Amino acid sequence: MPCEGCMERDNMSTGATMEFLLLGFSELLCLRVLLFLVFLVVHLVTLAGNMMVFMAVVMEPSRPPMLFFLCQLSAIELCYTLAIVPKALLSLIVVDGSTISFIGCAAQMHLFVALGGAECFLLVAMSYDRYVAICQPLHYMAVMSQGFCLRLAVVCCLGAFAVALGLTVAVFRLPFCQSRRINHFFCDVPAVLHLACTQSYTPELPLLAACVLLLLLPLLLILTSYVCIAVALVHVTSSVGRGKAFSTCVSHLAITLLHYGCATFIYVRPKSFYSPARDKVVSLVYTNITPLLYTLIYSLRNKEIRGILRKMLRRKKIAQLN
Repeated sequence: MPCEGCMERDNMSTGATMEFLLLGFSELLCLRVLLFLVFLVVHLVTLAGNMMVFMAVVMEPSRPPMLFFLCQLSAIELCYTLAIVPKALLSLIVVDGSTISFIGCAAQMHLFVALGGAECFLLVAMSYDRYVAICQPLHYMAVMSQGFCLRLAVVCCLGAFAVALGLTVAVFRLPFCQSRRINHFFCDVPAVLHLACTQSYTPELPLLAACVLLLLLPLLLILTSYVCIAVALVHVTSSVGRGKAFSTCVSHLAITLLHYGCATFIYVRPKSFYSPARDKVVSLVYTNITPLLYTLIYSLRNKEIRGILRKMLRRKKIAQLN
């Protein structure tokens, strides 16, 4: 049954001309300029860091599987920040909020979910790489071949984009209330679902299914990999060998905790727990700070990345001298 105050969605032209109003941070009048400058600097540093990691790995002729996955992760983070952060920065300088078209809102949601999901699947691939490296070291090069890694990367992206497309279509087929005011700085799923003119929990089912496919199942696979790694490390007699093996997993564990911690807090909960102000703050950290932390973790914890960056700097100095 259609609800009172809902938009009529039977006419296809309605969706084409319909617009949403992103309220952004309209309540933070005093801190707006400071937040804009801080997050602009963070955004530029994140872009530069991810581009540096991406170019460093691409220019390396012989790269192990983990570097290949890091390269893909950096590319995902670049697209992820470019899809979300510019609109967030715009919301900090526009007083009355910024408008976004129906198609633009759907596209932004699809990109956000797809890129975040691809990162979840990629973290599974990276955990499998660590499992093979530690538990089956003699078969590592045979199992983690270049072709297999490329197929894994393609499956991660295509699977995430398919799940995101299904979720986006399900969300934007709902009837929306006439206000069309999204209390967020981008078209996040809970914020758009909050506009749906329905009292049932049915609209949340696609989000629940997406959370199972993009969050729960990948997390279970990652935990399974690390349980197998922990069992294997128990049988390692040398403390040096155990420490060296564990150190190769620290970066991946840190990224996994950051990614799944924030995503679980935002998406794995019922609609009644939705809080616009809290969600905006967490999403601001999730879309701005964590990509920067990922880059720092790559460059500081990964010996191969540090070695490649040092070689790049040496080449640049030699070129300047010549």
